[in-house]
Amino acid sequence: MDDSAAVAGLLWDDWLPAGVCRLIAEGLPGGEDDARRLVVWLSGVHDIGKATPAFACQVDQLADRMRSAGLEMGTARKLGADRKLAPHGLAGLVLLQEWLEEERGWSGRQSGQFAVVVGGHHGVPPEHGQIKALLDRSHLVWSSGVSRAAWRQVQAELLDACAVEYGVAGRLSEWRGVKLRQPVQVLLSAVVIVADWIASNPDLFPYFPDGAGVTGSERVTAAWQGLNLPRPWVAAESGQGVGCLFSARFALPAGARVRPVQEAAVELAREMAEPGLMVIEAPMGEGKTEAALAVAEVFAARSGAGGVFFALPTMATGNAMFPRLLDWLGRLPVEGGERLSVLLAHSKAALNERFAELVRAGRGRVVAAVDVDGEAGEWRPSEDRRLASAELVAHSWLRGRKKAMLSSFVAGTVDQLLFAGLKSRHLALRHLAVAGKVVVIDEVHAYDTYMSSYLDRALSWLGAYRVPVVVLSATLPAGRRRELAEAYAGGGDLASVSSVEGYPLLTAVVPGQPARVVLPAASNRGAEVTVERLDDDLTVLVDRLVAELTDGGCVLVVRNTVKRVLQTAKALRAKFGDANVTVAHSSFLDADRAVKDAALLGRFGPPGKSVGRPAGPHVVVASQVAEQSLDVDFDLLVSDLCPVDLLLQRMGRLHRHQRGDGQADRPVGLRTARCLVTGVDWSASVPVPVRGSVAVYGLYPLLRSAAVLLPHLEQRRPVRLPQDISLLVQGAYRSGPAGPGEWAEAMAGARQRHEEHQADQASRADVFRIEEVGKAGRPLFGWVAAGTGDADETRAGRAQVRDGRQSLEVVVVQRRVDGSLATVPWLGEGLGGLPLPVDAEPSPKAARAVAKCGLRLPIQFSYTEVMDRAIGELEEFYVPAWQRNPWLAGQLILVLDADCQTHLAGYALRYSPDDGLEVTSA
Repeated sequence: MDDSAAVAGLLWDDWLPAGVCRLIAEGLPGGEDDARRLVVWLSGVHDIGKATPAFACQVDQLADRMRSAGLEMGTARKLGADRKLAPHGLAGLVLLQEWLEEERGWSGRQSGQFAVVVGGHHGVPPEHGQIKALLDRSHLVWSSGVSRAAWRQVQAELLDACAVEYGVAGRLSEWRGVKLRQPVQVLLSAVVIVADWIASNPDLFPYFPDGAGVTGSERVTAAWQGLNLPRPWVAAESGQGVGCLFSARFALPAGARVRPVQEAAVELAREMAEPGLMVIEAPMGEGKTEAALAVAEVFAARSGAGGVFFALPTMATGNAMFPRLLDWLGRLPVEGGERLSVLLAHSKAALNERFAELVRAGRGRVVAAVDVDGEAGEWRPSEDRRLASAELVAHSWLRGRKKAMLSSFVAGTVDQLLFAGLKSRHLALRHLAVAGKVVVIDEVHAYDTYMSSYLDRALSWLGAYRVPVVVLSATLPAGRRRELAEAYAGGGDLASVSSVEGYPLLTAVVPGQPARVVLPAASNRGAEVTVERLDDDLTVLVDRLVAELTDGGCVLVVRNTVKRVLQTAKALRAKFGDANVTVAHSSFLDADRAVKDAALLGRFGPPGKSVGRPAGPHVVVASQVAEQSLDVDFDLLVSDLCPVDLLLQRMGRLHRHQRGDGQADRPVGLRTARCLVTGVDWSASVPVPVRGSVAVYGLYPLLRSAAVLLPHLEQRRPVRLPQDISLLVQGAYRSGPAGPGEWAEAMAGARQRHEEHQADQASRADVFRIEEVGKAGRPLFGWVAAGTGDADETRAGRAQVRDGRQSLEVVVVQRRVDGSLATVPWLGEGLGGLPLPVDAEPSPKAARAVAKCGLRLPIQFSYTEVMDRAIGELEEFYVPAWQRNPWLAGQLILVLDADCQTHLAGYALRYSPDDGLEVTSA
């Protein structure tokens, strides 16, 4: 009890961000002094439930000593299964409530809001039914018969002593009138959990007899020095001009100037009454990321946030963002070279080289108690390299599955934020993790109704925590903008948020105050894209590209399914040759995907950064992976019809950079930006998208997209970027009619099916979504009742907050002609062709190489019957020795033959590093 209380005090003094401390303190009469006392006291009494018969009976020798002192209890066998009704957290809640009510005169509601913290310290706040069931079996808490009074006396004495020891005895009478807000109850629960975990670590707090011979304060000091948690970031608003701020924080090219939207965003962040929600809508390539980081610094300085979480839609975008986050951190002014904890948050983060480098740098650091009498010596994770002015560390204690998000700076998938809206065990820790940060949500337009349900609920809690939030989008429907604002603000009249017309657009929302809207001047960057129909016929496509590429040029063809990608690439290679057609989609090994992305960026990236841009014709055929994360630039775009916001994202890869005066460095016929829209039967009275596109997006969004594009297609009126972005997006997503009259019947039917699908998504999401923030003073009883258990960044975890069929993930190895196993031969960095013995654990290098060969199987394997059959066949290959390796344990292994082929669940699979995985019926 003393250890947990002492750790809680240190967490308050040295680790919790100032904004979290202020939030806990604001409802208490004594402010932050009361708040610290409360945190220490609750941590000290959190295990009071162990002073009960149900818990004490577990060890006969110790129980007998208690019986001899007059504390009678039944044996564990006698108490039987009833003991499960009295976990010590729940028993502690009952004891603390009774003590507050009987000894201090509190009501049940008053005591419940404090005691629920004790009851939920193992991750799940108790439900009313559990409390009643325990009270109906009171012998589990107080025994029965003559010793019942003795048990009550001992429990009361312990609680009396804790109240005195932790300085709350004289404060409880004033706290009786406090109504703790539910967000504060969550934060208190989280701090108690963290304190308990640290104090329960035997490496930090050795058990008897190893821990004998030192005083309590020496014991705590040694443990805290051994843990060596990085302190929270303390941002300071410099007040310097926006141009100077950007020059200091970002590696701007020579002569670069801050863009109007960036300057306006920082100025708005400084002018807001207090940090809140800022929505930044601006064109692709306009520097929204830099604007968000600059705003985050301002918000953190004003709010006391101790870090930043940058949430992105995919692992690929998370990987792309991580080095940018590190570079920004390297330029932050941090007093005294303070260490800053950083994390890449997704399931394959360990394979990211930049993050792995940080992990390796800290690997020699063992989390254990230190000799308080020895030399202090400042530990550094790397003797020979400083990554930044602040020391960036991937702290080992903060890399646990449930603790990782507590790092100060995190880049990762948006799932980590969506989990904050999901009923799950230890949810309080996720809330503490985001409550102390500025949260940036990128590509917010990319989330469907199911994901948006969780996002909106998470935003409602972020607003209650007063967490500053920055939302980024190039193509955000006005209705969705209003939904985000209302979720964060907790209601209010925000109709003006959706009625504003203009682009770029900044929207600022502070709960309880009118929204502010700013229309920054557009930058001088702009383009006009001519949009044309193209029949969905491979021969037509090939002939058109032959004509377009007579003088060379680089074309991006975006297909909506991997199957169409491969079919298109095959047809184009027959005409242009293998070397002049590149394929990019999601069905590549992780290692191959990383190499391919780097190659695309190297060849088609910005002028000055890319090398080897093809002089002759070259076609990249890609799936939706081309929409995000890659700063690539093409002369011509061919795209399957898709929702208009995504089509605009694809257009962002067209003439993305200036190549010569007036694009003079591009082929003559390709100096005008053009997008050819295909994947549709344009000859029908109502356009008919191909089946694959309908399966991915639904018919209604595709028809709305075609409808708003119609004036540009028929009148040859260019799409003006950025001026037309908002017009097209709002036109596609507003509720009014769209398209010619003869489309009305088809549009109405498609809309009905679309709305039914959305309603179904929202209904299913609501099952496991936490409730909205309740009234102040209402205890968190049952907060995560009927939840999902643990939530994490695994395939099953992601499926909880993303609607869609679960995908099947495998790692790939190859069986050579001689029957031996090896890593696939083409891997770089000496990882290809490494032997994989089946009678021993593979070498660390070989095991990591296998882990880098993760592969997500396509949708054919997502149907229950096929998935079950596939898993059954994959599990037939089981190597016991490999289960000892952390990279390979529990993995499903897909074994390719020497020709990189195999069969699985009735399908023939063929893999190549050029084309990825191709699946056909066997």
